[in-house]
Amino acid sequence: MNIAVIFAGGTGQRMNSRTVPKQFLELHGKPILAWTIEKFQKHPSIDKIILVVLEDWIDYCIEMKDLYKFNKFVSIIPGGETGQLSIKKGLDCAKQFADLSESIVLLHDGVRPLINSDTIFAAIKCTLKNGSAITVAPLTETLVIKKDDFSVHDIVARENCLLARAPQCFKLNEISAVAERAVLEDKKFIDSASMMKYYGYELCYVQGPIENIKITTPMDYYLFRAIVEAKENSQILGL
Repeated sequence: MNIAVIFAGGTGQRMNSRTVPKQFLELHGKPILAWTIEKFQKHPSIDKIILVVLEDWIDYCIEMKDLYKFNKFVSIIPGGETGQLSIKKGLDCAKQFADLSESIVLLHDGVRPLINSDTIFAAIKCTLKNGSAITVAPLTETLVIKKDDFSVHDIVARENCLLARAPQCFKLNEISAVAERAVLEDKKFIDSASMMKYYGYELCYVQGPIENIKITTPMDYYLFRAIVEAKENSQILGL
């Protein structure tokens, strides 16, 4: 069984939105979160979807689920006090609906709506073969390591670098055990890939679309809108 756990618990402070969190901002009348969920809802390899969301927005998400007929949903739960605790809560929920030893979990950001079907397929296939699949994108600009506030310590060879994105895909039994251990040991990690790497798991990657950005700032939103409209125009014009 393949379960998508989608995280939408951010408050969107960098988006500077005074009305709603970034995941609920709309494009063409549809929330960003719904654009994201739709990719997993329509994917033939995804069996179930769990949404981890801000507690005050659970009722809204229930209405959204019904409106867009997201029938793969099995649970909508509130997130934890930190991102890491939200991950654990999502995984604990997934264990209630799946065979722990035979299931794969795909962890995805609710504000990454430009993921595509091929990447989801590739992530599942890679995880079945290798135990993990971290979605990445090529680095297209020079990466520097700073020495202090104004000087450069080193310049990293671009060909050795990739941008880690989502989904991040693992065997449910392995990441569940690691997430439990991290909480017990009070360890803090920026994402699931960092956590699994710290505890000794070898990570494999699949390359996703370069446009699979995380919508965090107003510029990200404008880019998302431009990409969607460009794709719609290409279909209309037959390009």
